Amino acid sequence: MQELQKTKRETFREYLMLTVGTLLIALGVYFFKFPNNFSTGGVSGLSIILSHYAPNLSAGAFVFIINQSLLLVGFLAFGKSFGIRTAYTSLLMSGTIWALEFIYPMSGPMTTQPLLELIFAVAFPAIGSAILFNMQASSGGTDIVAMLLKKKTNVDIGNALLCVDSLITVSACFAFGMETGLFSILGLMLKSVIVDMVLENFRVHKCFQIITSKPDEIVNYIVKELKRGATEMAGSGAFTHENKTVILTVVNRMQAVKLRLYAKQVDPFCFILITNTTEIIGKGFRGVM
Repeated sequence: MQELQKTKRETFREYLMLTVGTLLIALGVYFFKFPNNFSTGGVSGLSIILSHYAPNLSAGAFVFIINQSLLLVGFLAFGKSFGIRTAYTSLLMSGTIWALEFIYPMSGPMTTQPLLELIFAVAFPAIGSAILFNMQASSGGTDIVAMLLKKKTNVDIGNALLCVDSLITVSACFAFGMETGLFSILGLMLKSVIVDMVLENFRVHKCFQIITSKPDEIVNYIVKELKRGATEMAGSGAFTHENKTVILTVVNRMQAVKLRLYAKQVDPFCFILITNTTEIIGKGFRGVM
């Protein structure tokens, strides 16, 4: 029963994060990218270009049509193995953008400062995408194209998607003029930087090396209270020649504060070395790639 409740809580938290990430993307696209014609690649960028040449359909309508078409292709190509989370985020993003067009129509940019608008047009979707990537999900769109290319060809997916995004972005120069095109190119470059920065921040854990003469209490706290593993190693002080135990463990940032306080409370003379780490492969963290 407890395991079932835990699974439900984890599923709820997972979909809550997916929803937050997707809504951030949708809000950034609708309120900042669309009004300014910032075509920074992806389905939203392509939709902005298409709506310029086919004004009878809005950019939001093109996002909905393209995303749902790619979603259908994904299910036909991959069957049941196609990610339910990708389907959820793709439907949510498309539906949110389309709904916003009716609830809060935008006749132009929110401000007269295009650089300020670009910052939000890039930051919101980049943070949202990082949240999805951290949950091993995506908003669909060109990611589905990448999955298809990976299945059918030997094309390097990263380079292929970069080329597609670059072509869409450069097209903005011809569709909307050089100024908007240059803003779009700048946005494309900033997007990957922000995604990497946010992902790096999400993945930061604290690696503890605790040298102590009271290892049992500290290890018990790590295992029982923090629900983390630990490794004990025998050590000896180079100056005092006293036998010590070296405890190695990795915890998240909230747990790091608790562990540091507890260790100093149990053993005021313990020596603690704390370092940031982002690449952790193993049980409880990431599988071996």
